[in-house]
Amino acid sequence: MEWNFQTAENLAAALRAGEVTSAELTDEAIARIERDDKAINAMCVPDFDRARAAAHDADQARARGEDRPLLGIPVTVKESYDIAGLPTTWGMPPHRNHMAAEDAVQVARLKTAGAVVLGKTNVPVGLQDVQSFNEIYGTTNNPWDHGRTPGGSSGGSAAALASGFGALSIGSDIGGSLRTPAHFCGVYAHKPTLGLAASRGMVPPTAPALPTEPDLAVVGPMARTARDLALLLDVMAGPDPLTLGVAHHVTLPPARHGRLSGFRVLVLDDHPLIPTGSAVRAGVNRVAEALVDGGAHVERHSPLLPDLSEAAVLYTQLLFSGFSGSFPVEAYEQMRTRAAGLDADDRSLEAARLRGVGFSHRDWIETDGRRELHRHGWRQLFTEFDAVVCPITPTPAFPHDHGPDPTERRLDIDGVEYPYLDQLVWAGVATMPGLPATAIPTGRSPEGLPVGVQLIGPAFEDRTPLRLAELLEQEIGGFQPPK
Repeated sequence: MEWNFQTAENLAAALRAGEVTSAELTDEAIARIERDDKAINAMCVPDFDRARAAAHDADQARARGEDRPLLGIPVTVKESYDIAGLPTTWGMPPHRNHMAAEDAVQVARLKTAGAVVLGKTNVPVGLQDVQSFNEIYGTTNNPWDHGRTPGGSSGGSAAALASGFGALSIGSDIGGSLRTPAHFCGVYAHKPTLGLAASRGMVPPTAPALPTEPDLAVVGPMARTARDLALLLDVMAGPDPLTLGVAHHVTLPPARHGRLSGFRVLVLDDHPLIPTGSAVRAGVNRVAEALVDGGAHVERHSPLLPDLSEAAVLYTQLLFSGFSGSFPVEAYEQMRTRAAGLDADDRSLEAARLRGVGFSHRDWIETDGRRELHRHGWRQLFTEFDAVVCPITPTPAFPHDHGPDPTERRLDIDGVEYPYLDQLVWAGVATMPGLPATAIPTGRSPEGLPVGVQLIGPAFEDRTPLRLAELLEQEIGGFQPPK
């Protein structure tokens, strides 16, 4: 039997039934990687010897009667996570020889759950792109079209899943870095509620692996089905044992509804600051039609929706304020100078990026206060709705574009060019207020490329969008391997 595209849930059942061993699954996954990854370049740091040893240990544990959530299941890990004995570079050439001394907390949780880690997947430089390429490991290609990007920054993980390289992966998200690769590669991903999953050890090279609480950024699961996402989220969720975990544990509430007919859903396909391409709009409409056919209550507009234009500016300013700490001093000063020269009436997203880079602490506090107003607006909206369906980016996967300055790149939306970085606004809809969002595939574009949408849910009610994703998978289909 071909195991590489089986779900983690099915693999766990087969392992429990004795139909296959972890050693066999691991050898089959490694063989597929060695055969197919030359064209995809998703696996930047293989760890096959230790994977085979872990698989052997998993089989022995099962023989002793042990049973853990991921026992014996092959998985991959985004390069940005520390794994003891492997390099963590974030694609930055000066750090190509930086070796991690200990496992990130989420890698440790994977191993405790019994997973077999096959190795690490590729990322963009500093995790700061919607593509996945760097000078150390090269370019990762989209399994559906090698001339296109798989997305970023968890692009290697999405490409690995779409190619059958392991059943699960873990990534991270601040600018759509879980959701965009899932959308581009036709797989599933879940951006958890901000603060739900500990991120210690998912840090740039040379930075200490401390239990910090980063603004906007989360770590989360990737899979080929919605149920597998929920399985992996259960492994990942919970505070850092060094901080809040001393006193707290997580018990997520159940999904608000078990059937589509119970859901109240707001469907969005227009953003005031960037158009939605026809292929993505069609994907949103497929989901809306499935919801209506399933008996869900669907609306296209609501006065409770927080202002998307203001939300995009707040998100952009907070995002680039956070990024600026890693900018070289010369680049930082150049951007501050450009920001000082902006017209006071300039409300473009480019202006928001420049102003965010130069934020004072006072600026950040004021912007954070406005964010809290938006968070309260979402709480009010979720008294009337259970989820919001909207795009992840305006287009399917686009051709590789390695121009050195992202501000000079352009994104083609149905034949019209727009600033490349403006596509982040849809990711920011959930990221700025810290809401959970599940990325699901909805079908194919006319060119045969995957198209996805995101399902945004109420804070700390992650099981609600995950359940909706599962129900929609039954109605419109889910992952299909690339041909």
